[in-house]
Amino acid sequence: MQHGLFYDELISHFGEEKAKLYYQANKEAMEFAKSLIEKHHIECDLKIEDAYVFTENDETASQLEKEMNAYEKLGIPGKLVEETTLPFKVKQALIMPEQAQFHPLKYLRVLVEELKQAGCLIYEQTVASKVEMGEAPKVLLKDGHTVTCKYVLSCSHFPFHDEGFYFARMYAERSYVVGALVEDDFPGGMYINAEKPTRSIRYTPYQNEKLIIISGDHHKTGQGESTDKHYQNLQTYAENTFKVKEFVYRWSAQDYSTLDKVPFIGYLTDSNRNILVATGFRKWGMTHSHVAALLFRDLILDKENPYETLYVPSRFVTDPSVKRVIQTNVDVAKHLVKGKLKKPTKKVDDLKNEEGAIVQVDGKRCGAYKDKNGKLFLVDSTCTHMGCEVKWNSGEKTWDCPCHGSRFAINGDVVEGPAERPLKQVQEGDL
Repeated sequence: MQHGLFYDELISHFGEEKAKLYYQANKEAMEFAKSLIEKHHIECDLKIEDAYVFTENDETASQLEKEMNAYEKLGIPGKLVEETTLPFKVKQALIMPEQAQFHPLKYLRVLVEELKQAGCLIYEQTVASKVEMGEAPKVLLKDGHTVTCKYVLSCSHFPFHDEGFYFARMYAERSYVVGALVEDDFPGGMYINAEKPTRSIRYTPYQNEKLIIISGDHHKTGQGESTDKHYQNLQTYAENTFKVKEFVYRWSAQDYSTLDKVPFIGYLTDSNRNILVATGFRKWGMTHSHVAALLFRDLILDKENPYETLYVPSRFVTDPSVKRVIQTNVDVAKHLVKGKLKKPTKKVDDLKNEEGAIVQVDGKRCGAYKDKNGKLFLVDSTCTHMGCEVKWNSGEKTWDCPCHGSRFAINGDVVEGPAERPLKQVQEGDL
């Protein structure tokens, strides 16, 4: 339930009553997950741990004190301390006791088997493209097939059927993770700093050791430095913090944030009562996915749920939404113009194998990538959503849009929305 420094801000924008609802919704979600783990005897490394927001400078310490005041107003257990079990000194830390962590894949694997035994059908590699409205909505699949149902639950990062202008009310961010084995024993706890850049520290059991997981360095999709630079930043931080023996894993993720930082969970629009959406989890999806499950259940069964108005997707909070709508869309306009004006500096012949870049071919901007065998992939570099120019993501080998977070594979296929159509493939002879 400790989602960074958030409750003081939540009170200022939503009031104490709804801030308390946010805490209660996530608490119930945590208890729901724990109950499923117990009921189905799921071995998923569940650990009850204290969660800490910490700071290493005096300026941010005052923010922790304001957050502690918010805890007191809302009746949230918490405590300010000046020492932690981290291997470095902190100015101050705010503890929220008895939080939980678990391994989501181990957890989901068992639930998938339970669903299959209950008769649920799960189709992978099946792309939904849009929904035809009606009393019995129809989900149109990319391969031409159709699924008819009573309710559509859109839980796909960005809503694959967008009738609520979600692209203008959310923004996409990428963040990075490294997993390290260290010499000293990690004492436990879940930590996130209060300042920027974000640094989150926790652990998971790994081959009779504790794998230290360090994450952060987030940035808007398509707007960061070279992906390798972000990983290097985290590795340097890990080496300055622990006696690192080996970096075992690294990966990155993408998530969407709403303008007021509270997820959208509920009916897609007020007029579409049989299409529901869950999005904008702001990287706190392990609890909010359970919030969404419980809320969806009640909406479909026509039961009252105390959290419906808090998460309703059609809401618009005057402060901070107006300001952030302007900021977000100014940022979109800036990258739209900048992308069109910036001239490519590389040519196709400059690319090494397994390298991608924006190039100029016969006077036209293209996204070019050479695979490990030297095969060339050329795509139109204009995003099919709203016309921004995509950028190369060297870590995932994708073309990422800096405006609304769409991502495309090397051959132009959509990896994730809001774009629905692929980038056009280009042959050198076509130019």
